Amino acid sequence: MAGTLLGGCAPSASGGGAQKDEKRGTLRVWLFREVGNKPKERVVDGVVRRFEKRHDGVRVDVRYIPVDSRAEKIKGAFNDPASAPDLIEYGNTDTAGYVRNGGLADVSAEFGDWRQARDTDSTAKESVTVDGKVYGAPLFVGVRALYYRTDVFDGLGLEVPRTLGEVAAAARRIRAEHPDMYGLAVGGAYTYGAMPFIWAHGGKLAERDGDGRYRATIDGARAKKGIAAYTRLFGDDNCPAAKCAAMGGNDNVEAFAAGRAGMAVAGDFNRKAVDAGEVKGDYGVVPLPGVERGSIAPAFAGGNNVGVLKSSSHRTLAVRLMRELAGKETQKQLFEAMGFLPTFTDVRRQAAKDEPFVEPFVKTLDAGTEFVPATPGWAEIDAGLVLPVMFQQIAGGKRGVGVAAREAAEKMDEAFAE
Repeated sequence: MAGTLLGGCAPSASGGGAQKDEKRGTLRVWLFREVGNKPKERVVDGVVRRFEKRHDGVRVDVRYIPVDSRAEKIKGAFNDPASAPDLIEYGNTDTAGYVRNGGLADVSAEFGDWRQARDTDSTAKESVTVDGKVYGAPLFVGVRALYYRTDVFDGLGLEVPRTLGEVAAAARRIRAEHPDMYGLAVGGAYTYGAMPFIWAHGGKLAERDGDGRYRATIDGARAKKGIAAYTRLFGDDNCPAAKCAAMGGNDNVEAFAAGRAGMAVAGDFNRKAVDAGEVKGDYGVVPLPGVERGSIAPAFAGGNNVGVLKSSSHRTLAVRLMRELAGKETQKQLFEAMGFLPTFTDVRRQAAKDEPFVEPFVKTLDAGTEFVPATPGWAEIDAGLVLPVMFQQIAGGKRGVGVAAREAAEKMDEAFAE
């Protein structure tokens, strides 16, 4: 890996960036602190030791910051370059906002020259790309699939669903036979669990117009079919709106883990939580099916990236370390240590062979995933709960699909226009 990483020399930053590119001194790195962070620390410590050994006069100072308070801490770093790190880990939906704030360095040339980057999956690359320029390297990816209770399915003689229609039918059968259970746990505040229903029906959240600006399409005909398919699952015959409209992703996972749901849409990253619950050993996972048999509903490709700050006075070194932290060997080790899915297609396929549990998630990724609009406006849409409000109003009977979708589209367009 080192031969690839050390090739080339990064250009100095411009447009408000640092005016020097030092080859010695301390590289400051901020990474996210995970629940049970020690395995991640061991992997990163190994990368750091090797990096320092190859670079005389260089020390790497790694600090782990809380995910929940990252926004203010990173904003402070953007505003105070003197105390800012050289390299940060960040959520992939944060990319566009950080670029607008002038915090991340454009590393398009270095990413393009990185041989390993050729095996990065397209959605992961999209998550570090804004207006055609690359602002980091994907570190890991996470997607959701369909968890289901094998004991409940066997007891009712149910087959594993092969379409979204069959998912709904199985959910209602489970609820009818087990009234103390949700058939399929759903949530009005579970945006990333609802999106696959929209995408599976051919809908889109937004599209670019001729000027390159995003325009909401959540009120398009196909998107509304997906919204309707999802919100029909809120009812006494599956997941009562009075309880489920306020539920988010964690609530869905907790309901399934506690044995209160026959199915749930959850991530590869939720495995430990499920295994710590009542259903350990009594569940299976398959890709969430699409509308047609044999299809897989497109999932949201979440995950984290690592990027160089524009203010870094060690740009060349920071880019090299970015490549090592996000390189194939490190991603392989992070998968083994933490279960993080690699963003490189070849490393990910090997991971599926080594750990059968992740195969449904790899199949979901290989089938094609989706991402949120790469614009700072998305952060406002997300923080403003635009889509959850839409789902909740429909589930609660306060709005029809058409009216609620149109109102959501109007709010999204306001955010895109700012």
